[in-house]
Amino acid sequence: MYKFFASIRKEIQLLFSDKVGLSLLFGMPILLVFVITIVQDSAYKMVNENKISILISNQDKGKESKLLLHQLDSSGLFNITYNNQLNSETFKTELINRKILTGLVIPVDFSKKLKEKAKSVSNGMLSQMGLIEAKKQTKITIPSLKFYHDPILMNNYCQSIEGMFNSYLSIVENKLMLESIYDEVGIEGGVNSLEKELRNDQVKIETIVAIKSETKVNPNSSQHNVPAWTIFAMFFMVTSLGGNISKEKLNGSFMRLKTLPTSFSLMLLSKMLVYLIVAFLQIIVIFSIGVFVFPYINLPQLNLPHSLLPVFVVVLLTGLSAVCYSILVGILAKTQEQANGFGAISIILFAAIGGVWVPTFVMPEYLQMVSKISPLNWCLEGFYTLFLRDGNWVDLLPVITYLVSFICICILIVIIRLKSKKLL
Repeated sequence: MYKFFASIRKEIQLLFSDKVGLSLLFGMPILLVFVITIVQDSAYKMVNENKISILISNQDKGKESKLLLHQLDSSGLFNITYNNQLNSETFKTELINRKILTGLVIPVDFSKKLKEKAKSVSNGMLSQMGLIEAKKQTKITIPSLKFYHDPILMNNYCQSIEGMFNSYLSIVENKLMLESIYDEVGIEGGVNSLEKELRNDQVKIETIVAIKSETKVNPNSSQHNVPAWTIFAMFFMVTSLGGNISKEKLNGSFMRLKTLPTSFSLMLLSKMLVYLIVAFLQIIVIFSIGVFVFPYINLPQLNLPHSLLPVFVVVLLTGLSAVCYSILVGILAKTQEQANGFGAISIILFAAIGGVWVPTFVMPEYLQMVSKISPLNWCLEGFYTLFLRDGNWVDLLPVITYLVSFICICILIVIIRLKSKKLL
């Protein structure tokens, strides 16, 4: 027991002597969690909370265009700047000069063409129902709007804005259609009351987070990023632990251990314990920042699961996976440079395909299958099961099975390698 504690003390001294490695283990993940969470939270607010800047030039004098603009203004989704003096040629230049992201031009004959379309459709519908005589149909020119956007906006974001325009256009067209129908059948008034009833009786959409329990879960950028980048930091200990093992192997420390009254396995166990404690400290530090610091800088607070025992198990398995993989890289590498280089690159690749940087559901199907080999993917799945889905032990079973298997495989390969070198 004395030898074990002496070995642990030596490993702690070695760890604190590597100032660069220690700063990477704690400073890098803290910085990443802050930066990535702030960026993603800003992107979320841009889509869901912040108003969209838009420049509008209304060349039309009819009431339909004014109704459309009223709908856009009352929606609260747009920060509107009006300049009706601009035409299609000068509008683009003004949009670029004022650095406004989107723009809308309503042409001169917008209301006129919209009325013609509504009248044509109402005539055709009523004549088919036998309520009025069929009239000769003339060719109707469909009205159009010109939507401009900055090239930095992604296509899906622009399509979302176009969808908003279409929904408000539908309101204007439906109102105009009702007015045209009432006018054709000779009924005066009633359009406003009918429109009000239709608007009040609209189908409501209730948003529900799909989890098994009744616990209220509010997914936010912190719930996604804090666990993800903490896992990345834990596995990045390969540059410290793996490099140290490779260095000791090259400078003859492994061979000297064989001449001392101690065992090589004791040295490995002490390394595992010390770096497992480091992994738990990383979790405590970064999660504490998410819980206590984030609310003071206007970032969403990290909400911990109600039951902490499953969290402890997932953290333990994640830490053991990171430690065992780091030892494996250090044992297999022939030089310290190989251990550092291969270890860092492999963790970056595991993170990329494992869903740390980009969610796996947006990846191609074949890459989603490949992501299953990444230990970071399963660690992240374990945290997401607890933090986002409020999962239970049954939900964690696949994660626990994979991580235990991964740990055992790493240890088995290390033992085989050490026995082949006659170090065990």
